[in-house]
Amino acid sequence: MRELKIGFLQQHNTADTKDNLLRLAEGISDLAKRGAQLIVLQELHNSLYFCQTEDVRNFDLAEPIPGPSTRFFGELAKEYGVVIVTSLFEKRAPGLYHNTAVVLEKDGTIAGIYRKMHIPDDPAYYEKFYFTPGDLGFHPIQTSVGKLGVMVCWDQWYPEAARLMTLQGADLLIYPTAIGYESSDTVEEQQRQRIAWQTVQRGHAVANGLPVITVNRVGHEPDPSGQTNGIQFWGTSFVAGPQGELIYEASTDEEESIIVELDIEHSEQVRRWWPFLRDRRTDEYQDILKRYID
Repeated sequence: MRELKIGFLQQHNTADTKDNLLRLAEGISDLAKRGAQLIVLQELHNSLYFCQTEDVRNFDLAEPIPGPSTRFFGELAKEYGVVIVTSLFEKRAPGLYHNTAVVLEKDGTIAGIYRKMHIPDDPAYYEKFYFTPGDLGFHPIQTSVGKLGVMVCWDQWYPEAARLMTLQGADLLIYPTAIGYESSDTVEEQQRQRIAWQTVQRGHAVANGLPVITVNRVGHEPDPSGQTNGIQFWGTSFVAGPQGELIYEASTDEEESIIVELDIEHSEQVRRWWPFLRDRRTDEYQDILKRYID
């Protein structure tokens, strides 16, 4: 048995980035003192979810990598000896921006980055206006606590992404997330969406024999344009085991600071029982590369 203590922070965000960073630092400190070895933060955790509107002024929130946030979280990682998964608005070059996860090693260095590959464009989620699709592919990041298959939010709906991380030896699938309810939907529709979101990710756990860690934000964030009633983020951060079993599920509306212990070696046993990777018909999957088969 190789136990890994994973901590995560499910938080609300405000327009005050300094306040957000202060609360994140306090949360990381607390989780580390409680024994966390790996700490996962939610998507775009430094600010409000600015993609509710298309506003060029929001590009001022972006920063280079390495940059101020990687230094800030790198210092915390080094101080507490923990690996931290962050989610940043990356300014790669003038006019070129990404939604980027950065993994900080426990010595404060950057272990690796992942640029969000699937970019949504829906009412209140106008991400295509801000983010260029990632160009680094799906590759797990090697750290002192294992190989982390880090992806971001909308990536979590795509089984191909999870499979590619798995085929390269990922020990965990990790999804920093920012998703919530559209106010015009009925309560029943809202719940169907939330449950579908969790179900598809638990399916990735089953299909790949790997734990899944998903960290979402909570709270209501208004639409600055006034065109909608804003987003009520649905929380429900969770950890699923390699058979899709729910090990922990956070609330839909409260902040939480949680540590979950995982037996990383259990995935090996599960794959012996259910050898999905053995039985894949790789000789018959060519058409998966097509957009649609007419």
